[in-house]
Amino acid sequence: MKIDASTLSFDLADHGGPVGDLFPQPVRAEDWEQYILSEAQVRAFQEDGYISGIPLLTGEQVDVLNKELERLQMPDEKEKALFFHYESNESEDPDKVLFHAIGGWRVTPGFHDLIWSPAYRMAAYQLLGAPFRLFHDQLFCKPAKHGGVVAWHQDFSYWTFTKPMHHLTCWIGLDDATTENGCLYYVPGSHRWGLLPITGLTGDMDAVRNVLSAEQVTVFDKKVANALPRGYASFHHPLMMHGSYANDSARPRRAIVLNAMSDGTLSNIENYERQEALRHFPPMPQDIALTSKHFPLLFEASGELASLLRAIPKVDAAALYPCKHNRVPLP
Repeated sequence: MKIDASTLSFDLADHGGPVGDLFPQPVRAEDWEQYILSEAQVRAFQEDGYISGIPLLTGEQVDVLNKELERLQMPDEKEKALFFHYESNESEDPDKVLFHAIGGWRVTPGFHDLIWSPAYRMAAYQLLGAPFRLFHDQLFCKPAKHGGVVAWHQDFSYWTFTKPMHHLTCWIGLDDATTENGCLYYVPGSHRWGLLPITGLTGDMDAVRNVLSAEQVTVFDKKVANALPRGYASFHHPLMMHGSYANDSARPRRAIVLNAMSDGTLSNIENYERQEALRHFPPMPQDIALTSKHFPLLFEASGELASLLRAIPKVDAAALYPCKHNRVPLP
């Protein structure tokens, strides 16, 4: 990866575009064509709430990111202060380890430039159906033999400090993700269940059953494993029910998650119940659009795509991302 280190700010959020050459950028509108999701893939996302098997990273790019990840797991105090959230072990099980950090893109150039990956940006635009910004990234690492769980949850349950709900999650494997080492699982169609109560993120995998109706439990039991080769990605809706089991295998399971939001998303912080969780986030005054350097604009369709714009399949955003997201009462 070629970069001019002399031009870099300590906080890479100061750079509103790639700082290196790890992710070559399209020069012409036609250069985007190789990244366009098919109509069938867009329909599948609308119907199931997720799509998977999307090639996003080359082997070289994965190697660069994994090398940077080693550094991010041992940051100095100044680097650690750039993270919005940092837990070297967030597992509630004393015999397990789950590394979880938010904000790595501000610290190392590879993770910074990943958010400008053309393959990622095109897919995210199609699945949001609108220009979008980075909401935040997340790093999840499950070490071999004792990697902890990420319990069943809906992402937007933790994101109600923003409004309206027009978000998208991209999960990218930095190792081959299998059922043995703790890959993600999805419940197809669960994005239509509404916003459910939080039942915990790093503890009891079965706690979510307590907030599901009998009909939902039947669907839940048909969950699908999201096994992926390293460098491949899945995308899911903010209400998609998902989780991942422990890693008891001899291989690590590392992943980077990119969370996006449509341009114009507002702060709803005054109505958020978990204020303590946001103590390291930047200021977000109520009802003000999130447009600071911490939430960079990643895709503005008319400027990037020009004549291709009309031909690109996109989701029906109004149907897929309804404005109201009140929590569903317990069954």
